[in-house]
Amino acid sequence: MAIIKPFKGVRPPKQFVELVESRPYDVLDSEEARAEAGDNEMSLYHIIKPEIDFEPGTSEYDPRVYEQAARNFQKFQDKGWLVQDEKEMYYIYAQTMNGKTQYGLVVCAHTRDYQTGVIKKHELTRRDKEEDRMKHVRVNNANIEPVFFAYPDNAVLDALLKRYAASEPEYDFVAPIDGFRHQFWLVSDEADIATITEEFAKMPALYIADGHHRSAAAALVGAEKAAQNPNNKGTEEYNYFMAVCFQASQLTILDYNRVVKDLNGLSDDEFLKALSKNFEVELKGEEIYKPAKLHEFSLYLSGKWYSLVAKKGTFNPSDPIGVLDVDISSRLILDEILGIKDLRSDKRIDFVGGLRGLGELKRRVDSGEMKMALALYPVTMQQIMDIADSGNIMPPKATWFEPKLRSGLVIHKLS
Repeated sequence: MAIIKPFKGVRPPKQFVELVESRPYDVLDSEEARAEAGDNEMSLYHIIKPEIDFEPGTSEYDPRVYEQAARNFQKFQDKGWLVQDEKEMYYIYAQTMNGKTQYGLVVCAHTRDYQTGVIKKHELTRRDKEEDRMKHVRVNNANIEPVFFAYPDNAVLDALLKRYAASEPEYDFVAPIDGFRHQFWLVSDEADIATITEEFAKMPALYIADGHHRSAAAALVGAEKAAQNPNNKGTEEYNYFMAVCFQASQLTILDYNRVVKDLNGLSDDEFLKALSKNFEVELKGEEIYKPAKLHEFSLYLSGKWYSLVAKKGTFNPSDPIGVLDVDISSRLILDEILGIKDLRSDKRIDFVGGLRGLGELKRRVDSGEMKMALALYPVTMQQIMDIADSGNIMPPKATWFEPKLRSGLVIHKLS
């Protein structure tokens, strides 16, 4: 069962929130962060992308950069740009995209739940990325940014969230970079705090939607600190890390599409003929065509769109991995026909998040940069949960959650 607790959040006073808040550290590069921060010394990028305080080209992994993060975090607190709440509480974070709102509970999850599998993952992590986040957590002694969890739908929590949603939020703004609305409430009522804790305690599992490296880093740092304390009881603050938890049915997963530089020596006709072995291939014309259901793909090639429907027998419906469209397309198109074996390292392929639309696929092919594009139907949250429950791992580049969490609304100190 899931263990969570409230915490004394470190967060910006209301009048500063729009100056402090930022995109997550891993969705933009150093120069983009430098440009977005501009001359705003209150931007959280000075803590989560502190290489922007050094000369352009400075590595984000430079030891000086981590030290600068800690100095800036302290500076933000000294100047009152970030202030710690006096009382332990939960928080509610709502995001509105294209008229749809999802409500998340900001909690502290227990590192032991990550280690024992109560917090379930669906992606592999890389040790170098884990170590980067571990250094950031260690030097700041805090979880500066939250991870993104899903939990099974819960009627009690849903009613509580709706009640708060009807009240005035602490923060309410539209982020200029994405145009999405972000709202934030404080849950300081003792009865509501108890209800949230009790309802999570009934849940057999929580699911990492986004933030696998942050989760792993937080759990590893927590374990380090526990090992260093001979009197560790498991209730110390460092045994917990910050997460925003959303009901699974509310989450939006967008398509994560592929663009490829060449046809592996094949002509267009030879490629289409090779596809017909495992797919029903239908020409759709020059208008953008979006796949309408699972196991249907859209192909853009030489100015024309095609529908590709996987034939019966090309996948096993009872295999939680083999039934995924990312696996079907990887096996039967990218690997078998195009010779692309490793999606993580092959330079002939690139990936385009669905927020950019299929027009971006068309643009990259029409420009001559890429030869063909493949659009996939989005993975469902139920598929992700089934895979996590089975102990399996999703194929690479399978999920794109949107909207992304904004950083800087609240921070969790480890002591």
